[in-house]
Amino acid sequence: MKMLALSLLGVLQAVGVPAAAATATAHNVVLVPGAFTDKSSWDKVAHLLREKGFKVSEVDIPLTSLEADVAATRKVLEAQHGATILVGHSWGGVVIGEAGDDPKVNALVYVAAFAPDKGQTLKALTSNGPPTEGLKAVRPDAKGFLSIDPAAYPHVFVGDVPVAEGEELAKKQMPINGAAFGTPAVVAAWHLKPTYYAISANDLMIPPQAEAFFAHRMKATTVTIQSSHASPVSHPAAVAALIEEAAKGR
Repeated sequence: MKMLALSLLGVLQAVGVPAAAATATAHNVVLVPGAFTDKSSWDKVAHLLREKGFKVSEVDIPLTSLEADVAATRKVLEAQHGATILVGHSWGGVVIGEAGDDPKVNALVYVAAFAPDKGQTLKALTSNGPPTEGLKAVRPDAKGFLSIDPAAYPHVFVGDVPVAEGEELAKKQMPINGAAFGTPAVVAAWHLKPTYYAISANDLMIPPQAEAFFAHRMKATTVTIQSSHASPVSHPAAVAALIEEAAKGR
């Protein structure tokens, strides 16, 4: 039986199915937050996945540079034992694209996330059209770190939860070093791994059309959620369901 399984794996690889896609169900999930939030934005999704038996880790990225965020993610990946699903929200999509070449990673899940190709920067990707309502609310500080105007945050970032919950999220938002947006992608691991994408149909931060473009370019298994930008907060069940599909290789 072992020889048969090895032969089947070889056949799948020969016809172009990535090795990660041919392996067993992944039981580890690593969640990477985006800019203007912290890892607690994943708490609802993490709770649902843990109830399903997954081992879930939420990455505390510093948002000081792409390199630092990737290093923090790789450190969490090093602690995983066995096949892992790597998930990124918003800016976290850039991070998982760089860290996702780790051999433990079975698949990548993008949630309302940027997915630059090699050599592309977020600065270039976000300058192709008029700024969204959310980007208009982004403010720099004296050190070049960017944050969303707290008064606008509940509406532009997570407008489909009660205002009080949005205001609490605004208080916990993490600024990002604006220089990170000018750092080009090097790995773009979506070329190497199976990909899944959750489009937020009512996103005021990233245009839904841009999210659809990223998903199509990656040939991702795609779902559309009637959600604000912060779908892990407002629609955790739908996001968790997509991650579970990725873990099962469906």
